[in-house]
Amino acid sequence: MEIENARKRYIPMSETMFFILFSLREERHGYAVMQYVQNLTNGRIVMGAGTIYQSISKLLRDGLISATEEKDRQKKYRITKTGLAILKEEAVRIREMAEVAEVLL
Repeated sequence: MEIENARKRYIPMSETMFFILFSLREERHGYAVMQYVQNLTNGRIVMGAGTIYQSISKLLRDGLISATEEKDRQKKYRITKTGLAILKEEAVRIREMAEVAEVLL
């Protein structure tokens, strides 16, 4: 998927999708992504298997992540250059929102 189409499809992105992409800056399998996100968010986000694998399937199809290895029926994934570019754009958007929200705190 070209970057412009990815931008239209993923920005703004759901919090779940953001954390999945963020976690795949390192190679991980689906269950490891679930654990990483849960730890990163101090248990605030707990993803089920259906959520994680549906999201991974979508990200794979759209070229934001790629499968890197399969061993003992366990697939590992990693973010692609396109995925990283979209993740960074979303991070900028979130930072802008946080700066505006600072007035409320």
